[in-house]
Amino acid sequence: MKRSKWLTVTLVFALASVMSACGSNKSDEGASASPSASAAAPSESAPASTAAASEDEVKPEEGAKLVVWYSASEKALIDEAAKAFKEKYGIDVEYQDVGPDKSIEKIITDGPAGVGADVFLAVHDRLGSAVQAGVVLPNDLHEEESKANNSQKAVDAWTIDGQLYGYPMSVETTAVFYNKDLVPNGAAPKTWDEVIHFAKTYNDANAKKYAYMWEVGNGYWSWGYFGGYGAYVFGKDGSDGSDIGLNKPEGVEAAKFFESLHDILPIKAADIKADIKTSLFTEGKLAMNVSGPWQTQEFIKAMGDKVGVAEYPTLPNGKPMMPFSGVKGFLVNAYTKYPIAAKLFAELVSSEQFQQKNFELFGSLPSNKNVAASDKVTSDPFASVFLKQFDNSTPMPKIAEMNAFWSTHEAALSSLWNDQTDPQKTMDEWAKKMSDAIASSK
Repeated sequence: MKRSKWLTVTLVFALASVMSACGSNKSDEGASASPSASAAAPSESAPASTAAASEDEVKPEEGAKLVVWYSASEKALIDEAAKAFKEKYGIDVEYQDVGPDKSIEKIITDGPAGVGADVFLAVHDRLGSAVQAGVVLPNDLHEEESKANNSQKAVDAWTIDGQLYGYPMSVETTAVFYNKDLVPNGAAPKTWDEVIHFAKTYNDANAKKYAYMWEVGNGYWSWGYFGGYGAYVFGKDGSDGSDIGLNKPEGVEAAKFFESLHDILPIKAADIKADIKTSLFTEGKLAMNVSGPWQTQEFIKAMGDKVGVAEYPTLPNGKPMMPFSGVKGFLVNAYTKYPIAAKLFAELVSSEQFQQKNFELFGSLPSNKNVAASDKVTSDPFASVFLKQFDNSTPMPKIAEMNAFWSTHEAALSSLWNDQTDPQKTMDEWAKKMSDAIASSK
């Protein structure tokens, strides 16, 4: 999923008071919607300590039926998982088209109203808002399995205050696609010094030829510079909303290098769009195009074996760039009538079997360690590079205060890029705007 979708962030906190529902798509008329009692106490058919129970001992609720939210473009995966779940438990699973970029905002309103999905795919960076709103249940029945089977970075992304909520499914970050016919020796430069040298010989603004391009005004796409210089948004682990690190020395040094790159990409920030980059790249005018794994098949279809992908070039400080990354996973609605069934489905659809299927069907990068280490993944020249870059990435902070970053990033980065403003002053102003936004949201 593109980050442009992830950035469609709306500040939805509709739980100012406890809401009573008039009904549910699964409940009898007149039943009130409230967080399921089974969130704390499982059904009688399950043992008292469900966190320690094996799946064989856990049975779904009598008469359970589930609704799952997932992207329409990848519905085939849910169809297969629903069939397997039906065969195993005799429970029907209804699919509804709600993408992971919209699911948490929607569950914050639909969950308490009794019309939300039982299980839904989401992106980890909105987890803080969901937990704050009280609309998701912990991953307790399968916590140990999820932790053991998935990468530590993916597990950490779905954990808040030591509690695992999500069922990790896939990971994604960004890297550098390149045209083998255009870059020196058919391989992407490994350092920024090499990129800059190549750009000075290749760029031709009149012919719209550029060496390297990314969406400079977007905080998701530009964070790799800041992360590589050691900057942080909220505390060293992204969880301290009171510690804004953008204007600390590391962030200022990153800002200096960031704005210096305008010399090799002399275009206004607002004029660099995803579709423009794609057109220039597939037309053979752009040598290196920063994007994500979701465009791999598109580029292969358009360019054949001319296209390759590489990790980001090393920064002048000798450190690797550290781009933002996202982890997709399933969550269980706290207002579901069938929490045990919902947790069982979330575990099944995020299992090794279905992560492997997800890669085969859509090229989605697995969070499951066994799938990531499989021959099919490691031998893939694109997936293997993106997974290496994921190792050198920073999962987006997931605390609710991150909304303040997304509401201010474009103005700050555009100011640095377009106007070449003083880095310290600009980063100070950015940090203050974030602090003010956080204060006003409380």
